[in-house]
Amino acid sequence: NPKNLGYRYSTPHKRYKKANEETSSELPSNIVVQFKNRQGEEVAEQLDLPTNSSVDDLSALVSTLLQEDENKRTPYSFYAKILKHGVLDDVEVTTTLAHFLQDYNVSTEQVLELTYQPLAVFRVRPVTRCTDTMPGHTEAILHVSYSPDGKHLASGGGDTTVRFWDVHTSLPKFIGKEHKNHVLCTAWSPDAKRFASSDKNGVLILWNPSTGQSVGKLKAHSQWITSLAWEPLHASPTKSCERLVTASKDGSAKVWNVRTLKAIVTLNGHTDSVEAVKWGGEGLIYTASRDRTIKVWTAEGYDVGKLVRTLKGHGHRINTLALSSDYVCRTGPFDHRGNTSSEEGSSFQAAMEKYQAFKQNEPERLVSGSDDFTLFLWHPKESKHPVKRLTGHQQAVNHIAFSPDGRYFASASFDKKVKLWNGKSGDFLATLTGHVGAVYQVAWSSDSRYLVSASKDSTAKLWEVPSGKRAKETLPGHADEVYALDWSPNGASVATGSKDRTIKIWKH
Repeated sequence: NPKNLGYRYSTPHKRYKKANEETSSELPSNIVVQFKNRQGEEVAEQLDLPTNSSVDDLSALVSTLLQEDENKRTPYSFYAKILKHGVLDDVEVTTTLAHFLQDYNVSTEQVLELTYQPLAVFRVRPVTRCTDTMPGHTEAILHVSYSPDGKHLASGGGDTTVRFWDVHTSLPKFIGKEHKNHVLCTAWSPDAKRFASSDKNGVLILWNPSTGQSVGKLKAHSQWITSLAWEPLHASPTKSCERLVTASKDGSAKVWNVRTLKAIVTLNGHTDSVEAVKWGGEGLIYTASRDRTIKVWTAEGYDVGKLVRTLKGHGHRINTLALSSDYVCRTGPFDHRGNTSSEEGSSFQAAMEKYQAFKQNEPERLVSGSDDFTLFLWHPKESKHPVKRLTGHQQAVNHIAFSPDGRYFASASFDKKVKLWNGKSGDFLATLTGHVGAVYQVAWSSDSRYLVSASKDSTAKLWEVPSGKRAKETLPGHADEVYALDWSPNGASVATGSKDRTIKIWKH
C-alpha cells in the first residue's frame, strides 16, 4: 500500500521534531556569563543573562558595559573555551547562547566565560554587478592588484606588459613595455609609491605608478621569479619601503634594496624551486619550496638572511603561504578609506600604530598549502613544529588568504571548493561549494565579512562569512578562466582578470 509507505517514511520526522522541542525546554532560561577582553581581563561583574540572547544583544551589552558612545558602537564577536578531543579551543558564538549551549553540551551550572573581540566598525557593501570591462591586454591576465590606498589598479600578464588603470574612470593610464617575457608576479610597496613586477626571464622591474615609468631594472635571478614580497613599512629601519625579497625557480631568494638596486643578501638552502615568499611583520622572511620545506630567515639587524629554522611536515611541493598579518602589512599606513598623513615619518608612525593595534600580543601565524592536499598552521617565530595539520581538500591547495582581522583564513583548491578555517586554532568551519571548476584565488573584503573566489569555470563568486555555505552572488561575464582577483582595500570594488584578456570591475 503506497499510502502506508508514505506514512512510514514521514513518522521519524514527527518524532524528531518532538525530540528537538524537548531539549530546548530542558535548557534553563538564564545562564551566568563573565565577559573578558582579549588580554583575559574581566569586564564588569558576572551577569545573569537569558539563554536566548543573540550575538547582537551580547554586543550591545558589552558596548554599554564599556561605556561606548551611542553613535560609535563597535560590533563584537564572542568566543568561549570548549574542550574538543582533549584540547581547549576557542569556539565562536554565531547565533544565540541557547544554540551554542546545545551544540557543544555546555553545562549551564558553571559560569560561561565569553571572550569578546571587536569587529570592523565600517561595513563593506557586497559587490553584485559588473560596472566596467577593460580590454587592452593581448594575452591572458595573470595578476590584478589594487594599490594599498585603493587609488591605483595594476595588471600584468602573458603579453609582457604591465598596465596601470585609472580606478575612477576604469580607463588605461600607462602601459609599461619593459619586460621581454610573461609577467609572472607583481607587488605594490606598502606606501603605494612603487610597484614591482618580475618576469619569466628573471628580470625585476620597479615602476613609479604615478608616471608609469620604470625607475629600476635588474636581472635578479638566472631562472624565472615565482614570488615577490615587500618589507612591511612598520618594520623598516629606514622608515620607508626600500627592501624587497624575490624568490625564484633557481632555488634561491634574494633581498634587494630598491633605491640602490643592489642585492643585500641571498637566501640559499632550498634544494628546489622556491614557490612562495612572505615578509612577516615580526622581522622574519618565510620561503616555501618544492623541496617540501618552509625556511624562516631573519630580516632585521646585522645578520639579515640568517636561517632561523626549517619547518617540515608537507609530503609534496608547497604552493602557497599566508600570514595572519598579510593584510595589515599590505595596507601599510592607510586606513580603510585609503587615507594617511602626508609627512614621511608620520606614515611610518601610522603603520606602526596600526600594526601594534592588530597584533595585541598574539603570535604571528603562518599557513602553508601544498600539493599533498593539506594545509599546516604554524607559529613560526616560536616553534618548528606545526600547530595543526588541516585536512579536507581532495586536490592540491592553490591559494590561501587570511581575513584582514586574522580571525579566519580561506583556502582555494583544484577540488572546486573553498574551505573556511578558524584563524587562531585552525579549526575547520565550512566548505563553500558552488564553483564547477578549479578555484584559483580568493580575496577578502577589508571588513572581513565577505570573500570572493575566482575559478576556472569563468565566474567569480561572492560569499558571506561565516554564515553562507552557498554563494551570495555569482559574478559571471568572463569568456574564459578567471586567473586573477583583488578586492580594493578601500572596499569600493573588486577587479577580476581572465584568460579572455579583459579585466572586469565589480561594484555594489
